[in-house]
Amino acid sequence: MASATLPPDFSRAEESCPSDTILGTSVIADSMQATPEIIVGSLIGLLGAALYGLSVVVYRSQANEIRPVAVSAIKMFVAWPFIGILVLMTVGLDTLVVPFAGVVVLGLSVILGAVIGDTLYLASQERIGVSYAFPIAMSFPIITYFMTTFILLEPIVLTRLIGAIIAVVGVIAISNQQNRSDGDGTVTHYDRLGIGLAVMTAILYATGTVLLQVGIEGVDPIGGSFIRVTVGSLSFIPMLAVARYQGMRTPSKRATKYVIVAGFFGMAIGSVLYVIAVASVGAAIMSVLSSTAPLFAVPVSIIFLKEKLTPVAGVGIILTTLGVLLVILGDAAISWLLILGL
Repeated sequence: MASATLPPDFSRAEESCPSDTILGTSVIADSMQATPEIIVGSLIGLLGAALYGLSVVVYRSQANEIRPVAVSAIKMFVAWPFIGILVLMTVGLDTLVVPFAGVVVLGLSVILGAVIGDTLYLASQERIGVSYAFPIAMSFPIITYFMTTFILLEPIVLTRLIGAIIAVVGVIAISNQQNRSDGDGTVTHYDRLGIGLAVMTAILYATGTVLLQVGIEGVDPIGGSFIRVTVGSLSFIPMLAVARYQGMRTPSKRATKYVIVAGFFGMAIGSVLYVIAVASVGAAIMSVLSSTAPLFAVPVSIIFLKEKLTPVAGVGIILTTLGVLLVILGDAAISWLLILGL
């Protein structure tokens, strides 16, 4: 479950300073507003989420011909050369010169999320079913918010926390409806281990996002993305070998082609946008934006997969949109809601 050099978010770094929190300076007030940087960074993050969401529709359409671990590996293998070329053509190899500690943090951010986290989620889904596993795993934006508050000492913005909760509820509603359309809504088995794996998935997703915010500070996003996909690609080599040893069948050529194309947009381009967005708006906001991928998959699923838009999915779309607006606008969202008469 993923970067021209952007200047470090100095204002956000100031906002997380404990002394500023105690003194109640204007830094705290600024953190509650939708600054131009937050708006632009959020738009970049939403674009990345949209590309990922559209790619998921393709992966779902090929589910009978390719295993999830193969999909994850192919995505990573496609992203690696693309981002490598992007580094050479834009920011240069010198952006890859990162302190060893930075490489470790960036590497851990992708291993915990895209490698271990995704693997635990699949195991949880097999034990308790997607109807239980997905809602638990998708609570990670809320966990991320509290991690950035208590670990990174970022100020609490109640409006954004409420927005994160509303968005998570909306995403769960949309995704559960999509899973029922796929025939995946049945609980296969309910046990404590399956629930524990889902909870661990949420924690790993949140930890990976927070580590990315820490690791990308002062690092070029494109160069940081290349470091991440390099570590991720190397991690998937033994995982693929184990899966093959356990009897995983070779994906069909047709499914492989579809996954390669979808992976180019969803993982190669999407992961770069994801890292840029985290560098701009931080882990708390980006975790919510990245979780909205199912929202963008809805129209494509309706048009190409002939799925129906149910009332539950419609409510989910409204809640997700409202939650994202609250997260992006912060306390300014209250003024907008009053203006709109809501």
